[in-house]
Amino acid sequence: MNATDANTARAAAVAAAVGRIRDIEAARGVTRPALEAIREELTLLARQEHLFPTSEFPPPPGGEKGANRYLLHEDPGNRFALYLNALNPGNETRPHDHTTWAVVVAVEGQELNRVYERLDDGADPERCSIHLREEVMVEPGRGICLMPDDIHSIHTVGAVPTRHLHMYGLALERLEDRKAFDVESGRVIPYN
Repeated sequence: MNATDANTARAAAVAAAVGRIRDIEAARGVTRPALEAIREELTLLARQEHLFPTSEFPPPPGGEKGANRYLLHEDPGNRFALYLNALNPGNETRPHDHTTWAVVVAVEGQELNRVYERLDDGADPERCSIHLREEVMVEPGRGICLMPDDIHSIHTVGAVPTRHLHMYGLALERLEDRKAFDVESGRVIPYN
């Protein structure tokens, strides 16, 4: 398959998946069962690994930390944003929220997600109390669903770079009120 055919096939597969995802949200709203159905759609897309080759979606060169983020789709109004994130092993983030729903599935590689539960009522915007609720390994065939106020951190593990599909209800570039949470100090700080 030449590059033009691959781009056409990828665009068609992404458009079809996003169309089904749009329909799921319209019919079910932003609920955990709806996000689970969205995860299934994204998992089917991620299984078409040939559409997302490392040659077109490489991680940072030389094993560098950080991510290469590739926008695959975004609706008008910045809705239904789908990215492919490519990271090398050894990356991690501090606990953070998204302020929109998110679903992440793997084309390749492993990303440990630590999901936290907030114990306080959020009355103090600068302080928090959170504890680890569960760990979810995002890897081929297994993804994670996050509601807008869920808190998680990511940790790329394993020996190979990750190529993961990240779907958001609103584009990351439009998320202005995201917060990071410090487990030890209890501080809440802007994430961006």
